[in-house]
Amino acid sequence: MTEQPQSKTDACKAETAWWRGAVIYQIYPRSFKDASGDGIGDLKGILEHLDHIADLGADGIWISPFFTSPMRDYGYDIADYCNVDPIFGTLEDFDAVLEKAHQLGLKLIIDQVYSHSSDQHSWFMESRSSRTNPKADWYVWADPKADGSPPNNWQSLFKGPAWTWDGHRKQYYLHNFLSEQPDLNLHNADVQAAILESARFWLDRGVDGFRLMRQISICTTPDCAIIRPAASKARAPMISKPISITARNRKISHSSPGCAPCLTVMMIGLPLRKLATTALWMN
Repeated sequence: MTEQPQSKTDACKAETAWWRGAVIYQIYPRSFKDASGDGIGDLKGILEHLDHIADLGADGIWISPFFTSPMRDYGYDIADYCNVDPIFGTLEDFDAVLEKAHQLGLKLIIDQVYSHSSDQHSWFMESRSSRTNPKADWYVWADPKADGSPPNNWQSLFKGPAWTWDGHRKQYYLHNFLSEQPDLNLHNADVQAAILESARFWLDRGVDGFRLMRQISICTTPDCAIIRPAASKARAPMISKPISITARNRKISHSSPGCAPCLTVMMIGLPLRKLATTALWMN
């Protein structure tokens, strides 16, 4: 019996199955290996030990945030989604890690933080400059109450009010974490497009997937008039149906020809009984 040639669809299915049962080795760059001697782990330190990770039998590595950041929250406050913070190295250093990982048969996934940015990000600096600039609605802004207090009683996950007054706009902005981490308005289609462009940047470099970290803004209601009961710890309430960016995710295409699937693991702030972690494909 003549063996039928494998179809492109079957080839893609075979390729996309790499994560099933895979062992992923997480690397926190700051404490992994310091190659420069400044006391902080870096990308070159990761490069030096990829052979060791491959020898352990890992199928891939997952690197925690290494992006440009003021480091108020150890890199989860991102000031540039498409660059490497100098304390960790350069884009060329990242490319070297990626190239060697692939040579060793290791997949590479990286963290992405779409819930918020750093207050030093150019998007926020423009957004806070006025109420009429092109990015005025890229973050969650709200007018104060008549007495000048925050619009509601929502609390940050890091304790204290989830609202901070901004003297430039004369409004409060929402932050579910530190005040230096303003929440992006993911209900805004332009914000979604910009975020997904940053994802495309890394896909085009060759990464194999993402872990979407702290995606609470995907589920947060935009209705700032809601007052939370004290028993709920007054956290920003969740909408019954999270913002769906899955369809947009699928529009991200890899720059390389052929089949190039990307595994994405999303962690969002929903109660465990509703959803803890979900995996989806970006094709």
